[in-house]
Amino acid sequence: MPEGKLVTTDEEKFNDRAVVGSVVPAQDDSANSMLMMAIRNKYEPAFIREMMDLRDREQAHTAKQAFVQAKANFKKKAPVVIRDMENKQYGSKYASETALINTMTPFLAAEGLDISFEFPETDKGISVTCILTHELGHSERVTLFGPADSSGSKNPLQQVKSTVTYLRKATFEAITGIASSNPTDDDDGNAAADVGYISVDQQTEIEELIKETKSNKAKFLEFMGVSAIDEITQPKYGKAVAALKAKVKQ
Repeated sequence: MPEGKLVTTDEEKFNDRAVVGSVVPAQDDSANSMLMMAIRNKYEPAFIREMMDLRDREQAHTAKQAFVQAKANFKKKAPVVIRDMENKQYGSKYASETALINTMTPFLAAEGLDISFEFPETDKGISVTCILTHELGHSERVTLFGPADSSGSKNPLQQVKSTVTYLRKATFEAITGIASSNPTDDDDGNAAADVGYISVDQQTEIEELIKETKSNKAKFLEFMGVSAIDEITQPKYGKAVAALKAKVKQ
């Protein structure tokens, strides 16, 4: 602050860092610490609200970064899900909830992730929402709809339960990026481990390129054959960046 200038606004007082009574060290620039400083020095409510908004944005950004990293770590360590049940009516195999959700839950928990389900009312039939939440608060969700399963000789309650079970597994697979395999397809996860997913920094780069080029994210994911950025594998990273940078040149 120029010498001899009077402090006339809260913003100037805040930036001065030599305010009498401040208990926050000058080098501490975290949004929460700055908010505490503003409160202790009794700044105007409007200025304090700005500091609160800044703190909330910082915390949300940190929580999302932690979520992305935790999900990437989970995918590196998650075992292959084997389809352990057989649908005799159609002669096909599928993974039970035990093989899919129960098996994966401890691996999610180890990364600070938790799975929960909601069943919102809808006029589109039965709906299930799967929510993946990180311990810092960031969460993402997937919702799917379906009619009551009237196949076979199920009573009305069994029809609803069958659909709910199916949608729970389908939304779980969608939010985690996990897919089940037939026993004959299992290679102990070696192929997945060898390929590997892109890093958090690479995910951030792609996200920024999508914003810079104003690309349609849904169409880009469809082009890459994935449902989320963190599902892009290392071999496809170059393809993703090249496609987006081509749009920048255009």
